[in-house]
Amino acid sequence: MAPIPAQREKRIVGTSLKMYFDLPSTAAYISSVAALSGAAESANLDLFVIPDFVSLVDAKSRLADTSIQLGAQDSYSEDKGAYTGEVSPLTLSQAGVKIVEIGHAERRRLFGETDEDVAKKAEAVVRNGMVPLVCIGEKTKGSVASEAVGLAVRECQPQIKAALSRLPDDADVILAYEPVWAIGASEPAAADHVVAVTQNLRGLVASRKGRTRILYGGSAGPGTFQKLKDGVDGLFLGRFAHDVKNLEKVIQEMNEP
Repeated sequence: MAPIPAQREKRIVGTSLKMYFDLPSTAAYISSVAALSGAAESANLDLFVIPDFVSLVDAKSRLADTSIQLGAQDSYSEDKGAYTGEVSPLTLSQAGVKIVEIGHAERRRLFGETDEDVAKKAEAVVRNGMVPLVCIGEKTKGSVASEAVGLAVRECQPQIKAALSRLPDDADVILAYEPVWAIGASEPAAADHVVAVTQNLRGLVASRKGRTRILYGGSAGPGTFQKLKDGVDGLFLGRFAHDVKNLEKVIQEMNEP
């Protein structure tokens, strides 16, 4: 097992709205999140929010006077061209996006995205001055704890290797560890499992020059981070953070040692 770093990276927390909100509710949500900027700064946290594509420009305006980072839910791998329906990473950068989520399990399952697709998108994101948030995670839930950790690491390792294969070694990267079987579940994966897996995954990227932070996603919410802090740098929140009060609670919890 990889040793725990003596000094952690700056903690980070954020949420994706997926396709749950319409335009008015997204605008209201972003305004509510903007009000948490001071709390995040006081907690020395990086806070990000990922709305739908149509809401990005309005969200940039609503977050203009805050330190909150704007994210996008996906990107295409080319900057320009005849790619009807896709979204250019160049355009995302121009719209004020700082973080781009790629490789989510839903994208892989519903739209057939491969590790190679994710690698190309990661390259495009970095090329345009943004940070890729690469979702990784095992599909299979092991029945025995010790075997489950090894299984998770074996499934995640090629995903990480592919995503980094086209990137400069000094590029900043965020890895969001989300066991596929825990996404949308009523409870997150067991804390000892997540810590063991993420400590091992940290060893795979320890030699990189660029900052590589690891988040946990998969039914994360209030009460999750303190159980996982020995393995992760933060949380990638889903539906629990759609209630801004829950997001505020998580920020407060992450301010604790």
